[in-house]
Amino acid sequence: MVPAPRSRSRRPRRLHASAHARVPRSLSGPHRQRASFALAGVPRRTGDRRCAGGRSRDHRRHRSLRRRRARHRCGDPPGARQRRAARNSGGTDPRSGAPHPPRGGDRAVRALISVYDKTGLQDFARGLADLGFELVASGGTAEFLENEVGLDVERVEELTGVAAMLGGRVKTLHPRIHAAILARRDHAEDVADLDEQEIRPFDIVCVNLYPFSEVAGRYGVREEEAVEMIDVGGPSMLRGAAKNFAHVAPVCRPNQYEDVLAELREKGDLSLATRRDLAAEAFATTAAYEIAIARWFGDVEAFPNTLVTAFDKVLDLRYGENPHQRGAYYAEQGARVHLLSRVEQLHGKELSLINLMDLSAARLTLREFALPACVIIKHANPCGVAVAGTIEEAYERALASDPVSAFGMVCAVNRPVSAGLGEALAERFVDVVFAPDYDEQALESLRRKEAIRILHDRERRGFTRGERDFKRVLGGVLVQDRDWDVDDRETMQVACGEPDEACWGDLVFAWRVCKHVGSNAIVLAKDLATIGIGGGQTSRVDSVRIALDKAREHGHDLEGAVLASDAFFPFPDGPQAALDAGVTAIIQPGGSKRDDEVAQAVQTAGATMVLTGRRHFRH
Repeated sequence: MVPAPRSRSRRPRRLHASAHARVPRSLSGPHRQRASFALAGVPRRTGDRRCAGGRSRDHRRHRSLRRRRARHRCGDPPGARQRRAARNSGGTDPRSGAPHPPRGGDRAVRALISVYDKTGLQDFARGLADLGFELVASGGTAEFLENEVGLDVERVEELTGVAAMLGGRVKTLHPRIHAAILARRDHAEDVADLDEQEIRPFDIVCVNLYPFSEVAGRYGVREEEAVEMIDVGGPSMLRGAAKNFAHVAPVCRPNQYEDVLAELREKGDLSLATRRDLAAEAFATTAAYEIAIARWFGDVEAFPNTLVTAFDKVLDLRYGENPHQRGAYYAEQGARVHLLSRVEQLHGKELSLINLMDLSAARLTLREFALPACVIIKHANPCGVAVAGTIEEAYERALASDPVSAFGMVCAVNRPVSAGLGEALAERFVDVVFAPDYDEQALESLRRKEAIRILHDRERRGFTRGERDFKRVLGGVLVQDRDWDVDDRETMQVACGEPDEACWGDLVFAWRVCKHVGSNAIVLAKDLATIGIGGGQTSRVDSVRIALDKAREHGHDLEGAVLASDAFFPFPDGPQAALDAGVTAIIQPGGSKRDDEVAQAVQTAGATMVLTGRRHFRH
């Protein structure tokens, strides 16, 4: 989809609005016990530019690594260092005994940066440096900031006194890093510990994680390659910063950089409300990361005792099922293809929840056919489906199935929209048109309609096999394998009659469409097009009557038509009504105690019946 303009987290109706939206707390400024970033007056370090990266040859980076130790003054009595720490922190609060936070420029503000994805990092790091932040970075991030951006950076190994080890597996897992993240500035003991160890706290922790899902999802990836993409230090730093959000701002996504810098420039600090939002995003990020790893290690075919999954917001919707309901679309993490992957909206209003429900139904139905096909959907049910030699003919025949119900349709085709088809669609009230491509003249015709949503499908990858189907119920979720297989005649059994090739074609076509109609479902078809659909009824015979009435209402000739039923007929009354109207072939799963009675009725009428042995309920 075309990305929406970048937005603040938790701002509604934007592409990246927080998934944890709630009524914001009324917080007008920084926490009363939290050190303000107070950037004014904090000198920015300037490096000697005599060598690459802005460092001189006698810079500490070029010296041997050393461990910083707490200094002990000669003659210090026990507890003297702790008392000095409390005194140097600006005194204590007479009510709590906690040290007062430092004022103004009493200490430099610091940012720890360790990122895999360096998108936007150049501007973000330079912006922090311009605001007076001292930058600490790890490994490749430090190299990038020094060599590509030209910033003065303290390396993690300089801070810890320990070089990266185990091939880079251990870089930031060190008490000097995590103490600087987790220290509470309003706890005298924490401040004393920092002073004793000569540790300066971090105010911002900017971390994004190794792309585990991206690597693990590649075709042919080796297990050891995927395992090396399991980030350990990154989630630890993010979780620590998020836990200590009262004093530290965790930044975990490039789309947060601009807003963080803007607030710092405007207010000189990040409000507690902002830090709380950033903490929520950080915990959501680490939780989703762990879920992806757990799913990779687990058996994808099993139904585990604990079901974990994560979803990323793709876009906010115009509204939910009704205008008073909010709505958004999320894609499941790890899914190679989703409903809107590589789909571009070329024109029209914002998509609504119902639009996407109907679009999903259309795409699932459309995937049943390789020949030129058109699917027309209303309220998540097909009201017209056809396969033909050209896409224009397929549309005409699908529309003719039930032109009244097609008012406000979602129309999906599996061939490019020609100029002629575009003009025909422009003459109807169409909510959404979905196609793999559009002729320029077709787009001109369609764009005359201000509201029509034109979706261009560039996705050529197939849907993920083995996908699970989730249905929310009160307080829980039902999980099942998606009804995914495309049925063909090889698995079917002829109960009576002798269907010819044309009859077989209509039977298989009707059966595939019937699978996507709400139960109880009946589909009447003729010459590879639906002519009557009845669904959603509590009585199967009522669904038969509705389908027959629809066919008659729109002038379809029922003589020689076929009927598909998504489940067995419990009595012969439904088939008999169809046979009396001119239907000559029926396809259904079978399995009723009265299968013999139903077969006898069909045989007596000289008609054909095929049993599939597989039911296709849809609720």
